[in-house]
Amino acid sequence: MKNVITSSVFILIFLTSFVKAQKISDGETLDLNGLSVTFNVLNKETISAGGKNLDRYKVSATLTNNSQKSYNMRMSNAPQIATNTVLVELNCINATGAKLTSKKLDLKLKAQTVNVTYWAYTKDGKYESTVMPIIASYYLDTGESVNDTAIFIVPQGEALNVTARKLQ
Repeated sequence: MKNVITSSVFILIFLTSFVKAQKISDGETLDLNGLSVTFNVLNKETISAGGKNLDRYKVSATLTNNSQKSYNMRMSNAPQIATNTVLVELNCINATGAKLTSKKLDLKLKAQTVNVTYWAYTKDGKYESTVMPIIASYYLDTGESVNDTAIFIVPQGEALNVTARKLQ
């Protein structure tokens, strides 16, 4: 009984994550609670892989923060690896992933780096300073934009089937 309830809750959470996704087409701008996502096809060509003809699309997406709030994620200590910097995820449902291409495109927060000076002994025994850039936080302020590109391969003749969803 406990496994049935756990499985039901997991399936419900999984399905509700896809309910939030909205379809987006070439040249369209979608508003996701103050985050504007623009999706564009940059190039389309037909290729052959494994004896099949496929359509190869180079696409770009731009995310603009039109909300009144800034997105900030400060690092509490260093080194720390941040894994949840994705604001919006675009999924190409009919992408094959052939030839090591993408099935999704993540639009992430910008990284803020600072230079840190540290002192250490060299091999010669000299005490010298070294400057190393580190990531101190991730951010996207109001009015700022981020963009990225990806390559999607779909079966020949099929149009791209892309959805966008806000993750944070």
